[in-house]
Order: sequence, then structure tokens, then C-alpha cells
Amino acid sequence: MFAHLLIATDGSELAAKAETTGLCLAKRMGARMSVVTATEPWSAMTIGDPSAFDFPIDDFEAAAARRAAEILARVSEAAAQFQVHCETVHVVDFPAEAIIATAKARACDLIVMASHGRRGLKGMLGSQAQRVLMLSPVPVLICR
Repeated sequence: MFAHLLIATDGSELAAKAETTGLCLAKRMGARMSVVTATEPWSAMTIGDPSAFDFPIDDFEAAAARRAAEILARVSEAAAQFQVHCETVHVVDFPAEAIIATAKARACDLIVMASHGRRGLKGMLGSQAQRVLMLSPVPVLICR
């Protein structure tokens, strides 16, 4: 049914459920799998003039790249145990946009991701899963 799954993860405990679900689906269907993790750009972390901050941007980017590499290596190891072909990608962009762009660029036909299921103001302000659901050209499986 699906030939190429995209698992979106931020490395959280909740995202691990989506990782496992995606791995199980890929194994069962004989599908390829890509895994994406996104780091929001430094500009998204600051308000006003970025030069007013003492924190070097290079340090932020290096720490983000190390964290992304750790997340992706862990999922790659799990994929190897499941005997599922897995490619990984780290994207510097807002999460929902990174997920959609990666799914399109890699011709994925299903996105698997987690959601906290928040409602009300918290859900409206921060739901990456909701944004992916609204923008995705392919089906999205949400794990909770």
C-alpha cells in the first residue's frame, strides 16, 4: 500500500512511539523509510536584533547538529534491527515546513509523526502535527 514512509521525530519519548510505529509499518509492508528531524533556525529563537545576544550562533548550530545526529543515529540503529532500509535527514527549518518539504523531495507516500493532542490555546499556538495535517499532500498517521 505504501512504498516510502517518512517518520518525523524530535527525539522525544512521544516521538519514539511514532518511530516504532513507522518501523513496524515499513517492515510489514516492505517499504523504504526516511527519517527527518528539524531544527528551528536561530532567527526563530530571537526577538529583535540577533547581535544583542551573547550566545554565538555557531555554537547553537553545532549543538543542534550534534543533537540531530544523535536522534537520527538512534533511529537508524532501530531500523537496522528491524531490517528496514532507512535514510536520514536533518533540516534547519520550522518543523512542519521541514516535514512537508522532505516528504515532497523524497516522494514519500505516508508521513508518520507524534502529537501531544493539546487542545485550546496551547494546541492552536504550537501544534506542528496540526500544521502538517493541513498542508500535507500525502496521508499522515498521527501517533499519541
